Amino acid sequence: MDTDWIEHRRAEDRERVGWMKPVDDGFVAIDLLGRHRTDVVDWLTAEETLDELGLSYLADPYEVRLDHGGWLRVRIAEVSPDEVRVKKDDWGDMTAPQLYYTVSFPVDDEQLRPLGR
Repeated sequence: MDTDWIEHRRAEDRERVGWMKPVDDGFVAIDLLGRHRTDVVDWLTAEETLDELGLSYLADPYEVRLDHGGWLRVRIAEVSPDEVRVKKDDWGDMTAPQLYYTVSFPVDDEQLRPLGR
């Protein structure tokens, strides 16, 4: 995370939904995974983009690249400006081993990508 990123929180619940990165005379909306979600836009458009995006994408299935190069289906467990922790998708099986992996922030599609690409 760059030091000039401006945190954005939803007005209704103050939940952080991303950041706005100042670029020239505008801003780029950045989600909680560190991905650019707009080109350079005005402040209001960046805010609206992050508010509309919300947090729902964090519940989607993803794939993480393992050390041997293969991909594993995972769910996002924790997100911070330092790292993203993902958990092997066990489809809610309480008896399954809990396998966690750490992905650097910002997320790179070569490390973590939405499932179904």
